[in-house]
Amino acid sequence: MTLDDIEEEVVEVWPDSWPAFCLFDVMGTQWRVSSGGPSGLDYAAIPAAASMLGIKRRDLTDIFPDLRVMEIEALAVMAEQQE
Repeated sequence: MTLDDIEEEVVEVWPDSWPAFCLFDVMGTQWRVSSGGPSGLDYAAIPAAASMLGIKRRDLTDIFPDLRVMEIEALAVMAEQQE
């Protein structure tokens, strides 16, 4: 697979969702996986990933619900792809 094989898709992110989007993006390698496939993000990795992005720990309370929405949608998409 090369970069030419990947379709480019433009996705708009609202400014208030940007920190959660950036955190979700950096958490891309932090999925818990079982024999049935991905089961969710490894929440233990969130504080360290957020810190590397400059997100303060106190701000995670506001960001976490948006992160969960992205996680749930990603799990639904991955489940569809396994069918």
